[in-house]
Amino acid sequence: MAYGEKHIRNMIQIYTGNGKGKTTAALGSAMRAAGHGQKVIMIQFMKGQINYGELEAARHLPHFSIEQYGRAEFVNPENPDKEDIRLAKKALARAREILKKHTHDMVILDEIIIAVSFGLITSNDVIDLIRIARSDTELILTGRYLTDSIAEHADLISEIREIKHHFQKGVSARKGIEY
Repeated sequence: MAYGEKHIRNMIQIYTGNGKGKTTAALGSAMRAAGHGQKVIMIQFMKGQINYGELEAARHLPHFSIEQYGRAEFVNPENPDKEDIRLAKKALARAREILKKHTHDMVILDEIIIAVSFGLITSNDVIDLIRIARSDTELILTGRYLTDSIAEHADLISEIREIKHHFQKGVSARKGIEY
């Protein structure tokens, strides 16, 4: 048996925290899985209308696709727009469909945790997705403000903590680095 081949079941992974790199960590896992011929999908909650670099990169990788369910505008956490709620529920329905039909080996739900924090969907919605994920589907969740109720279902949680960020110096998001 080669390195890493002893495999009981796939895991529920969470990348959370206030630091930069949660989506990037999930993308690294996606690239690795796609490189081994696994079929991967990333569903991005609250992201859309912006030409993120990962969208173009995914077009060049077989077995890897990204779907966005969001507007170009940021979601107001105190008063989310009805369209933000509608799009989050649409992303949730798409994730449920993929997990039930088992069309992918890895499913990444990018920013789903913060979608819960903003009130677009509920913790129970996320826990339902975790429960319907088959044991041979790797499920990765990202986003700030992880709830204890979601955390208790995870096999791996990595917290990305901000120590220093160039935004604090007035440097705005850079193409190819932050998006």
